Amino acid sequence: MGSEIKAGPMRVLVTGGSGLVGKAIEHVVQKEGGKLEGEEWIFLSMKDADLVDAGQTRAVFEKYRPTHVIHLAAKVGGLYLHMRENLQFLRDNIKINDNVLQTAHEMGITKVVSCLSSCIFPDKTTYPIDETMIHDGPPHDSNFGYSHAKRMIDVQNRAYFQQHGRRYTAVIPTNVFGPYDNFSTENGHVLSALINKTYKAKKEGSPVNVCGSGAPRRQFIYSLDLGRLIIWVLREYEEVDPIILSVGEEDEVSIKEAVDTIAVALDFKGKIHFDTTLSDGQMRKTASNGKLRSYLPDFTFTPLKEAIKMTCDWFVANYDTART
Repeated sequence: MGSEIKAGPMRVLVTGGSGLVGKAIEHVVQKEGGKLEGEEWIFLSMKDADLVDAGQTRAVFEKYRPTHVIHLAAKVGGLYLHMRENLQFLRDNIKINDNVLQTAHEMGITKVVSCLSSCIFPDKTTYPIDETMIHDGPPHDSNFGYSHAKRMIDVQNRAYFQQHGRRYTAVIPTNVFGPYDNFSTENGHVLSALINKTYKAKKEGSPVNVCGSGAPRRQFIYSLDLGRLIIWVLREYEEVDPIILSVGEEDEVSIKEAVDTIAVALDFKGKIHFDTTLSDGQMRKTASNGKLRSYLPDFTFTPLKEAIKMTCDWFVANYDTART
């Protein structure tokens, strides 16, 4: 085992730093006073290292010598890409996570905060779901490869604590959206893909075609809110057990409600068509944020309509360079 890192200002390495959540953390660090005096924050992208490769992972950790790690990097995609490539999502994510956690352990890194996903929860379960229920049954078939790989981070965190006393932990956000997301209509996450579809439909004077019935319900969290919470977890949260980062159950909305909100934000007046021949995926994934509220009872989430409007405005302003 590598020598323990001495106390002092944090040097934080953020894997997946160029993505949706990484950019949100960078914004909070640089624009909202999230960085404390003497700290150094390094945001990695795929150009810096292929974390599927153990040698490249070790080399980038040696280069920056972090004291703390926020691990966001993952092979990700939308529902239909996951359904086609479950094996690849399983293998690549297991490799990425094992490389990051084992390298962190070998180099004596103080704390790792990894990012899981609400899709790891059992498909057949009772609601609301909480942190104790992660392993209570198989995840939904549509993305079982990705889900099992993400679940293993929780298993590894507990094992690193049991065997080596490492306080590595994980956060479980619900559906994240915001600036710098992947807005691809094919492989993007649901809200961002719908923003792109609606914008294109407005430009072309065509209807918006939504995959599925619009009935599934989701808790959406704005990326900047998530960035603020992850930084709190890095600084203050001492448990190895994961914590759900989400708006409350009462803020869950249907996909149809989300599309309607996007249409208002983009001033889209055309027709919205729901293609019920396509899969809905999980109908609900309602999560409890009770544990988060026990720590931060007064945290204020950005209202969904306001957050969607800000995301739509960002997308329109950056349409030529956004990932579409």
